[in-house]
Amino acid sequence: MTGTGGRGGGDAQGTRWRPGEQVLWRYRDHAPGLKGAVHICRPVTVVQDTADLLAVWMAPGTECVKPVLADGTPVHEEPLATRYTAPRTTVRARWFGAGVLKLARPADPWSVWLFWDHGWRFKSWYVNLEEPRTKWSGGVDSVDHFLDISVYPDRTWKWRDEDEFAQAQRSGLMDAEQARQVQAAGREAVGVIKAWGPPFSDGWQDWRPDPAWGVPALPEDWDRTPAHMTS
Repeated sequence: MTGTGGRGGGDAQGTRWRPGEQVLWRYRDHAPGLKGAVHICRPVTVVQDTADLLAVWMAPGTECVKPVLADGTPVHEEPLATRYTAPRTTVRARWFGAGVLKLARPADPWSVWLFWDHGWRFKSWYVNLEEPRTKWSGGVDSVDHFLDISVYPDRTWKWRDEDEFAQAQRSGLMDAEQARQVQAAGREAVGVIKAWGPPFSDGWQDWRPDPAWGVPALPEDWDRTPAHMTS
């Protein structure tokens, strides 16, 4: 995989990736016993990397890492009351849906994902509220904040996963101040949606990947710790 910079990783906040480079888009876990450990890892291809925007493409068929319960049960099948306290592990699995375009401005506490049905029929945008991404030589790392927003082509929108956001607080994964910050970020994102600002107004739904791009491979050391995260 290009752009990974070797096993040690390192601080790459000032570097820029070229279109076509392959990097990792990762999330660290909140769960007790796993806090700080990478539990989601998705190899992606860089579309654009500027001071204003990082855009990456996750191709159909990409092998990813996702969390599951310790017995292999999908996380969403666990009752909400114990969803964030039941023992977990990770598994490698293929992304079988249509591809996903992910857009993120450096300081925003969210990223915006574009979903299509097969055949390139645009489906929706998805605002994933999250910690602003930390860029390292092999990709970006973040922490998911549970609460999300779906945005549709007719410019309507709705909150998503409010029940999980509330349960995360009850389970001690997020304190009251953090929850207030996430809610404030969500309101800010809604303001952008209502004003139909970037990236919703930028025409990304008409973008298509370079047909020469391959599907990035998931490296064996997908969970390596960048140097700036070891202190």
